[in-house]
Amino acid sequence: MAKLFMVIGGIYGCLGVAFGAFGAHALKARLDTQLLDAYETGVRYQFYHALALLVVGLLLERWTTPATLPAAGWLFSGGVLLFSGSLYLLAIAGWRWLGPVTPLGGLLLIAGWVCFVIGVVRGG
Repeated sequence: MAKLFMVIGGIYGCLGVAFGAFGAHALKARLDTQLLDAYETGVRYQFYHALALLVVGLLLERWTTPATLPAAGWLFSGGVLLFSGSLYLLAIAGWRWLGPVTPLGGLLLIAGWVCFVIGVVRGG
């Protein structure tokens, strides 16, 4: 499972670079400031959690931990999909109906950090 979280983190990091470049070059002239800010927030949070997934994977290689650390990895993975993904689709496709999905993704990310802290306290 450690390797899986590192792979997901690596994929999210790679896509974060691609999405960031796309936003800076292709979307800057096409989106208003508010939508571009939302898009950039999605990229930023994707990067943060790509790094968090790499850390989760590294810790899982070192420790026999309670289930909270793997739970953090899954929550980060799903949270990025919902949080950043909804912001990307909102900005690019104009799918305003996805607005309620963004806070749900944020809650998953918060829950991931809570599980991460518990896992580190119990595993380290």
